[in-house]
Amino acid sequence: MKNQLFISAFVLMSTFSKAQNTIVLDTIYANDQKNVALFFPEPIRQGITGSDNFVFTYNREKEQYLGLLQAKPGKESNLLVVNRDGSVFSYIIRYKERLSKLNYFIQMSNSIGNERPIANDLIKLINSEPKIANKEHYYKRFCSYLLDRKQRIGHLKKRKEGVALSVENIASDKDELYFVIEITNNSSLDYDLNFLNLSIETRQKGKKKSLQKLYQEPLFQYNVPSRIGKNETMRLVYVLPKFSLSSERKAVLDLNEKGGERNIELKLSHRYINNPN
Repeated sequence: MKNQLFISAFVLMSTFSKAQNTIVLDTIYANDQKNVALFFPEPIRQGITGSDNFVFTYNREKEQYLGLLQAKPGKESNLLVVNRDGSVFSYIIRYKERLSKLNYFIQMSNSIGNERPIANDLIKLINSEPKIANKEHYYKRFCSYLLDRKQRIGHLKKRKEGVALSVENIASDKDELYFVIEITNNSSLDYDLNFLNLSIETRQKGKKKSLQKLYQEPLFQYNVPSRIGKNETMRLVYVLPKFSLSSERKAVLDLNEKGGERNIELKLSHRYINNPN
């Protein structure tokens, strides 16, 4: 009974923090034969089920991203999870004898709110100025999540004189594309970054074939270094407005060295852009 009251209180607070928007909760199925794994964007600080026939286990001593759900036959209940940053996630949970899905990768956009409620007299202030700040905060958290996830979209890499430029992942979230980029310096000299640009390359048709590049301004850049030391690897994320390409176009990453000539051009086929993770 105490657990149920605790969950109800948190759900009310979370709903209020979403400015009273109607929230439809997703359903997660579990049974007593298999573990259903839930991977959250931030480490789990607290996880509670509303009924004893459901068990949600996570590392209570050292905060981790993974939680495991099991269930015994019985009535449906709900699962409430609070991440380290205060983000609240709520789901309907049901017993099901045969499971079609065993792994759930939870995105930050699935959060129903934050455990710290927003007062009514602050809503106007929050909606007027901090929209950009809030957007950047979301970008930071999602970029950090992508770097921790280490998901790959293909083998997209180019090397020059001990320096390698690669695109590990292209992820889609809401109206943005996230380019997870890795720069490796295996040379004996530090690499000073002049710029790293992403452009759209179009091949002009006709008798005189030519290439035209159109620079794409990132909405946000995460963990971009000014220098990559010798025998050092840096991973970063570029956030751009979502776009697609025809077969005549390519995305191009240009890595340019400051005061040097170890410049790399990496071309990305339209297939990777149009089929992100």
